[in-house]
Amino acid sequence: MTRRAPEIVVDVLLVAVAAVWGASFLAAKGLAAEAGVAPAVALRFLVAAGALGVICAVRRERMPRGRGLAIAVVLGCSQAAVIGLETWGVHLTSATNAGLLISLALVVTPVLESIAARSWLPRSYFVAAVAAVVGVALLVSGGGLRMPNPGDALVIVAAVVRAVHVTASARLTRGRDDSTLAVVFVQLLVCAGASSAVAGADLPRAVGRLSASGWGSVLFLGLLCSVFAFVVQLWAVRRTSATRASILMGTEPVWALAVGVAVGGEALGLPALVGAALIIAASYVGQAIERRHRRGLVAPGVAPPVPAAAPPP
Repeated sequence: MTRRAPEIVVDVLLVAVAAVWGASFLAAKGLAAEAGVAPAVALRFLVAAGALGVICAVRRERMPRGRGLAIAVVLGCSQAAVIGLETWGVHLTSATNAGLLISLALVVTPVLESIAARSWLPRSYFVAAVAAVVGVALLVSGGGLRMPNPGDALVIVAAVVRAVHVTASARLTRGRDDSTLAVVFVQLLVCAGASSAVAGADLPRAVGRLSASGWGSVLFLGLLCSVFAFVVQLWAVRRTSATRASILMGTEPVWALAVGVAVGGEALGLPALVGAALIIAASYVGQAIERRHRRGLVAPGVAPPVPAAAPPP
């Protein structure tokens, strides 16, 4: 990547993250059913940390130190919480409710970023964000929503923590020259250590009984949904805003439904088609509103936002 990547490159990569994360629902649910929730999360992060560790060693990446190391550890803790809560929640609830509730990060992220920047987004952005949530409801509602259960509550918490993590990643890493790969590697090490400790003795037992398809899910979740997705997410938010990143990755439910139709044989009715169209439209409209707002901050008399750092990936 060049040091000043065009916005279209950032956008395409963020949509790619949404695509692999959309496919991760099916893989994570199957893996958790086979190996257990905690071992599934631990195996995902162990594979991810090992793969990225090899890449960092080959590239001779300089590991973050001091404040940079502390930031990476904190972000690793928040990332572990997101994936752990999301996997546990999806395991206990339906894909319908999980797909809708995790999209609440779309609404929470701009609020958190606005508070941090002390510059509220225009009301039209929040209209677009709400429209995206309504689209998710139409997209995944199917037979209709049921009363919330403990899994739903876990996914709601995961959505809030995800918004905090994305916002913190943008604010804490912007302006620093730490290698993106090295920062994500430290995060994955923290995630692997924490999830392995939670899994405990269940982890080696899960490894011993895991099937070939289970290992395929581990590799998919570890390499694509973790290494690729986390590196791109951090790389992107250091070059754009957390709000922009969040609304692009908010197309995740569209990809989740696409995988469900192609792999799971699910039917796609008219409400789902309308919901998918509404999510895509709201994402593009919200992106345009956020971009105009961000550029407007550079007007005379208004301090522009701190430019994003662009270290080599």
